[in-house]
Amino acid sequence: MNRYHKEIRNHHTEKEHIVKLNQRKILEITGVKEVDSFDNEEFLLQTVMGYLVIRGQHLQLKNLDVTEGIVSIKGKIYELTYLDDEGQGKAKGIFSKLFR
Repeated sequence: MNRYHKEIRNHHTEKEHIVKLNQRKILEITGVKEVDSFDNEEFLLQTVMGYLVIRGQHLQLKNLDVTEGIVSIKGKIYELTYLDDEGQGKAKGIFSKLFR
C-alpha cells in the first residue's frame, strides 16, 4: 500500500468535528474524544481538533455517546474557546482549580 492510500484511510477513520449551536440554548458537538470536566458553568472537552472549553449558565449534559463521540449540552451558552498547544497550560490551570 502506498502513502496516498494510507493517508486516505487515516482521514476516514478520524471522527468528524462539528459544532452546532441552536438559539444559544442547545449545543451539539461531534468528534469528542473525552469529557474531562464539567459543571453548571463550564465544560472541558477533548475533541479531535484539540481541547474545547464551553462556558455558560445553567449548563447540563443532555446527551453523551462515547462510542460515537457525540455530546449535547443544554443551557445558556456564552463562550466556546479552543485551547491550542500553547493553551495546554490553561487546561492544566482549569484542572488545578477543580482539585484544590
